[in-house]
Amino acid sequence: MQAAVRTVPTHKAASWAGHLVSAPAALFLLIDGAMKLAAPAPVVEASAALGLSAEVLPGLGVLLLACLFVYLVPRTAALGAVLLTGYLGGAIATHVRVGLEPVSLALPLVLGALLWGGLYLRDARLRALVTR
Repeated sequence: MQAAVRTVPTHKAASWAGHLVSAPAALFLLIDGAMKLAAPAPVVEASAALGLSAEVLPGLGVLLLACLFVYLVPRTAALGAVLLTGYLGGAIATHVRVGLEPVSLALPLVLGALLWGGLYLRDARLRALVTR
């Protein structure tokens, strides 16, 4: 039994706009994941201030880069957005747990909004699902 697949055309301008909206967030997360893998002293110190030991940084880096890869593949972008939302939610929870100022929550929130906003613009299926 075959399921009928309804495709919704994507306008080129919306697709380009979606890539431009998501690019800064994706680039930031790529750099963040690479820095977690490299673990230079400032990253280790900042992580220690959040209660994370240096031993967990490589695992977090691999996790972040894997989620980002899933997001960057057009076919799996929605799954990647969900995974990155969970990752960024963990960052927010960590900041709340250690009692950082509320302004420190802005970066993960903005990154999540850019990721989902960009995906909304470039994926007609998501737009169709949201605007039903």
